[in-house]
Amino acid sequence: MTQVCKATPEAQVILRAWMPFKETVGVTSVHTETDYAQARQTIEVLLNEIGDNEQHPLADVLDYLADQMAAYEDEHYLIPESEPKAVLRFLMEQHDLKQEDLNDCASQSRISNILNGRRDISKDDCQKTGATIQRQRGFIPVSKPFANTPINVA
Repeated sequence: MTQVCKATPEAQVILRAWMPFKETVGVTSVHTETDYAQARQTIEVLLNEIGDNEQHPLADVLDYLADQMAAYEDEHYLIPESEPKAVLRFLMEQHDLKQEDLNDCASQSRISNILNGRRDISKDDCQKTGATIQRQRGFIPVSKPFANTPINVA
């Protein structure tokens, strides 16, 4: 199968487009904590504009910056493999949630059993909990390294 590509612009044409973009955005690669903070602020602005619209013209810029942040995180932040109960407890602490705040995910007894290690967390429990936290606290950008961290779900 033959792929047809558009004509590749000359390097100087790319440079003339890139420099104003770089000056406007403020960060185009993430190598330091300052770059990371700037990229995060820019991503928040983009998320507020784009919302759920994956066809938005700025969606590619959002993806690019998120990839830059993910690469930085891969290199600088170790996220250890954790038991599901530890991940759930961490998320609840980070978002100041109590068991009753997760009623639309599972019963309080079920959440309690998960937190105490007497019950495994199911994929459905994970998805419902994530959706609930996002609804209650607003959209939470999750970087790719965190999103792919194994948590041994049942």
